[in-house]
Amino acid sequence: MKFVDEFRDAELGRVLAGEILAAVDPERHYKLMEVCGGHTHSIYKYGVDDLLPDNVELVHGPGCPVCVIPMGRVDDGIAIARAENVIFTCFGDMMRVPGSEQSLLEAKAEGADVRMVYSPLDALRLAKANPDRDVVFFALGFETTAPSTALTMKRAKAEGVSNFFCMCNHVTIVPPLRALLDSPDLRLDGFIGPGHVSTVVGARPFEFIPADYGKPVVISGFEPLDILQSALMIINQLEGERCEVENQYTRVVPYEGNLRALEVMAEVFELRPHFEWRGLGFISQSALRLSDAYAEFDAERRYETPGVRVADPKACQCGEVLKGVIKPWECKVFGTACTPEHAIGTCMVSPEGACAAYYNYGRFARDREVV
Repeated sequence: MKFVDEFRDAELGRVLAGEILAAVDPERHYKLMEVCGGHTHSIYKYGVDDLLPDNVELVHGPGCPVCVIPMGRVDDGIAIARAENVIFTCFGDMMRVPGSEQSLLEAKAEGADVRMVYSPLDALRLAKANPDRDVVFFALGFETTAPSTALTMKRAKAEGVSNFFCMCNHVTIVPPLRALLDSPDLRLDGFIGPGHVSTVVGARPFEFIPADYGKPVVISGFEPLDILQSALMIINQLEGERCEVENQYTRVVPYEGNLRALEVMAEVFELRPHFEWRGLGFISQSALRLSDAYAEFDAERRYETPGVRVADPKACQCGEVLKGVIKPWECKVFGTACTPEHAIGTCMVSPEGACAAYYNYGRFARDREVV
């Protein structure tokens, strides 16, 4: 198949759904986690979950980079944005993530110079256009977006741009998955692996899941037929008593990953000893910071930040959603006090958040599951 509409063919979807129904054991309940928020949105946008048998359940993982940012890191960003002579830049969804008292968007309304950018190169261009001001880029994302930040830092260094800084919030995918698998309150049968991250890291890093935990993993694309085929591949592994990493997304993902991107990341970044994840707590070596070779561009070394751990609002259950313990509609404030326009938690803010997916595409999932 070459064209996107071929990956959305309804008849092929029904065929795959029939194959899944024929493959499952009717006496068994299957619980599969789609790690990436992009998968969650495709599942609800195209009604993939409605094509699955009742005993195949999809739960959502911590694969949305905006969703896993804790409130304390937002407060640190706001502190830098309020500093004198600073232009603070970030992606659009990050501007609306609530901190302990306000979001970056609200800080902007009070006078902080916070600007939305589409890439770190946009922020670098701002720095070159405003040589008398410091420009700080709030770097965010899994290994998917880290190479673009790394290449931008290399360019800034090569061009001698001295007023460009990075507040690094890049996170890595393997440690939170290990933390989830070690959690006693979550039972999973397999993983629909993250397609975007895997374009950079490849499929090899996920081999620890079948090796150490006995769970199959299938790296999946994001179209509805991709997800259905990946679910079928996992069920075939389970029913065939196999356990391995398979790559459904071979048209994009090389098994070894993008070696040049990994090389650039290794030059510019190093692992943080500890980093806090919303809902998962502190996880060792689960995030990146600028290496000593790029310390001159590190905003956290240049500016003082509160660095305080801030508890989530009691009403917000984003942590449980990110761990797959509850579905978004089981949160007490979902769709009432917490909506995309007035979000309490990050899962409702981000375009990849599970709560936003349920709200936009599956608001009545509660009724379907209760019946």
